[in-house]
Amino acid sequence: MTGFPYTLDDPDTAATLGLIVLQADQTIEADFRRLFPNNGLTLHVTRIPSGDDLTSDSIARMESDLPHAAGLFPRAAAFDAVGYACTSGTTLIGAERVAALVSGACRTRHVCDPLTAAIAACRHLGAQRIGLVSPYSADIAMPVRRAFETAGIVVANAVSFGETQEARVVRISAGSIRAAAEAVARSGVDAVFLSCTNLRTLDVIPDIEATLGLPVFGSNLALARAMGRHVPHGRPAGNFRLLSV
Repeated sequence: MTGFPYTLDDPDTAATLGLIVLQADQTIEADFRRLFPNNGLTLHVTRIPSGDDLTSDSIARMESDLPHAAGLFPRAAAFDAVGYACTSGTTLIGAERVAALVSGACRTRHVCDPLTAAIAACRHLGAQRIGLVSPYSADIAMPVRRAFETAGIVVANAVSFGETQEARVVRISAGSIRAAAEAVARSGVDAVFLSCTNLRTLDVIPDIEATLGLPVFGSNLALARAMGRHVPHGRPAGNFRLLSV
């Protein structure tokens, strides 16, 4: 085989985002590719072991696995923002601890997470009272509620589907999500938050917003907004109230 001369140049990309996705999550990667279509952004994804069931023990194991997962990003990549895509995981591990673990294992200017992003979304919307929908059992869902309340946001009503298996979370129907959102909205709220990156919320949010006349957002939409704020022209695409305010 004959050697052939070549030159090197840099990839033509406006910005670079990274996403650390739970091994069991079947939703957020596709959601992000829908929310950031053809706008010059490069998205790199790595996976973190998460187990078939989300429990406090499996989340504790994720804490120790975070540096390894972040370390599997391309070493040459310099990220504008990296997101750890687990709302409950961030709640139990702690946002500052997540940021330290991720930034210590890859080159990134910012580390984002769905919990911090959701709280920021509430403040952006001026939502002081929210309704909360979670797919998980109470031991996982309740710390998320307390995190909002600690941040000064009243959770007027919260419901949970009580699910423990991630493979079933992704199958929770649009009708069930819609009914749960409508139930928590009856308590007089400013917005509804649909917690969990594996919950299929993007397609149902506009319909719920039209029915309730309120902003509705999920973990993936909030995280995408937070990460997009760190890159030029990074506003996610879609007809969502969170993005139009």
